[in-house]
Amino acid sequence: MKRDVSARLEVAVHADSVLQCQIAVARQPGLDLIESMTCSLDGEFLTPREVVGPHGSRIHVLDVRAGTLRIDYQATVLGTASLAPPTDYDLALYRRPSRYAESDKLLGFAAAEFGYGIADPEVANRVASWIGRRITYVSGSSTPIDGAVETLLSGTGVCRDFSHLMVALLRAVGVPARVAAVYAPGCVPMDFHAVCEAYIDGEWRTYDPTGLAPRSSLVRIATGRDASDIAFLDNHGGDITLNFMSVNAFVAGPLPYDDFIAPVSIV
Repeated sequence: MKRDVSARLEVAVHADSVLQCQIAVARQPGLDLIESMTCSLDGEFLTPREVVGPHGSRIHVLDVRAGTLRIDYQATVLGTASLAPPTDYDLALYRRPSRYAESDKLLGFAAAEFGYGIADPEVANRVASWIGRRITYVSGSSTPIDGAVETLLSGTGVCRDFSHLMVALLRAVGVPARVAAVYAPGCVPMDFHAVCEAYIDGEWRTYDPTGLAPRSSLVRIATGRDASDIAFLDNHGGDITLNFMSVNAFVAGPLPYDDFIAPVSIV
């Protein structure tokens, strides 16, 4: 499946800073990736440093002074990714509570609602379906520091919140789970998208309780414990303002059908 993805950021930098953006497609075996990234500050081209993280994630680092920074990224993605088998460390890490997926606060609730499902291959489907019924997608309904507990109590959220809640509930019943930032052809509203991955029957499977985009068309950007690991932009130093952002993702031909039940992995 051919997928074309792109992102454009315009950032007002108010004082010297180190910016980190995470918008490039993750490099994974099996993918044929043709890409370009252009960065400029007040019209002067900059060359970012690339930092490679777990699961093919890539952070691009820019040392910038005050001014207007523009970042343009485009990629054509072909092929099917081959996921590396998880390490023992991965399986331990993704069972633990994290900042935005506070599974330790949901142990009793999750056990009562779903049972302790470490040996139940259907528990992830049940959790995804439950979240899809109980949580309403509302743009702008949450803040960047809301976690799974706030989402459960408010009953509303965006894709980030849906994924945090699913990850937290799965970890609470003993299933290793993580979040992935993706380009999502067919997603409405179009944006960077977040989904959940659960370790079921010896492999990572992808779940999207929002049901906003077919899972087989997703393109991985970054993978981690929660949104703190997969943020598309971060700064260390001076204040910044995100003035403009656009994200696009398309497949060649019609979008694939997704019943959101059958096992799928991000490719």
